[in-house]
Amino acid sequence: MPYTPIIATLGYVLAPDGQSVLMVHRNARATDQHLGKYNGLGGKVEPDEDVVSGMRRELREEAQIEATQLTLRGTVSWPGFGTQGEDWLGFIFVINAFTGTPPPRNTEGDLVWVPITHLLDLPLWPGDRYFLPLLFSSDPRQFHGVMPYADGQPVHWSYSLI
Repeated sequence: MPYTPIIATLGYVLAPDGQSVLMVHRNARATDQHLGKYNGLGGKVEPDEDVVSGMRRELREEAQIEATQLTLRGTVSWPGFGTQGEDWLGFIFVINAFTGTPPPRNTEGDLVWVPITHLLDLPLWPGDRYFLPLLFSSDPRQFHGVMPYADGQPVHWSYSLI
């Protein structure tokens, strides 16, 4: 069977001092698959978009900011991640500079600045704990990983650095 994932972006916006990252605390909708978790910003890429355009649009929609500098840090393939077992492929960015001021919340929940050193203390998707250290590593290489999910949990993690 061919691999036909949902293509998505996931962005981590750095504060101007580079010490904190903008996260959404998904607490706005009781039916949200991500309810209670903290996550970066992003979402599905539209059919007429490339992944960078999709990331920029999601940042405008979710945080009312315009990315002026962003870096693709890697990709993660999440087979079985969706609520109905859908496969997802995420392009993961760090946004190093932006214009605008994020509001205190959006339609998904509260927008909060979290020190990078405290990210792993938050309620996150279990799989985020595997790639977040790579995302903020001083190693400039991109990571490209695969993390199959079953019953809402990662069952394996492997990656390559290039």
